[in-house]
Amino acid sequence: MDELLSRNYRILNTHTSSDPLPVFLSRQASSVRAFVNIALLKIDADLLSHLPSLQLIVCTSVGTNHVDLAECKRRGIAVTNAGEAFSEDVADFAVGLLISVLRRIPAADRYVRSANWAKSGDFQLGIKLSGKRVGILGLGSIGSLIAKRLEPFGCIISYNSTSQKQSIPYLYYPDVLSLAANNDVIVLSCALNDQTHHIVNREVMEALGKNGVIINVGRGGLIDEKEMVFGQYCAACFS
Repeated sequence: MDELLSRNYRILNTHTSSDPLPVFLSRQASSVRAFVNIALLKIDADLLSHLPSLQLIVCTSVGTNHVDLAECKRRGIAVTNAGEAFSEDVADFAVGLLISVLRRIPAADRYVRSANWAKSGDFQLGIKLSGKRVGILGLGSIGSLIAKRLEPFGCIISYNSTSQKQSIPYLYYPDVLSLAANNDVIVLSCALNDQTHHIVNREVMEALGKNGVIINVGRGGLIDEKEMVFGQYCAACFS
């Protein structure tokens, strides 16, 4: 990326500097017009105060929860993200993770490599994906592609989103709790913001049940991870 951008722009790479980030930015304050955020660096009011000439923040991720959007708006700084660039890939990973969890592929691999099968017998095959009830939280670009990939498996697909989509044939649930209560699996593909932080809480996990599965291809903050770990309500897999 540096080579491509350097054809038209002067590149200031924070990773090649020995200075702490605030010092580095302060020294370049008048020069920096655009900031390419590759490492999900938290961009808050304090960091922005070191860049008075900044006009653009480019996030290489889809999510922008690590950027203080309100402060950027106040300062007149434009913020862009990756859009749909990774949607197909994330959808592939979501289905791959789901099959891996249901079929216990990593555990089966470890079992075979340990040679326990010779004395303990075959490893349990796990559960099939076909016919499973799958609820998708966030039926946007990524969520829609996940649903499309699950259709050939004969999955019964439903969803919860900011609003019901009239052109979508899947069953709509008005809240996450009812989505969890009526599915074997829930897939999280929504954005992380103030409204969705810990949207999967204890009540949702209890509704999903101990045999339920959560696949999270969004931000970790969508799930109350402490409740998930200590409550042992269901299986979960993150991308």
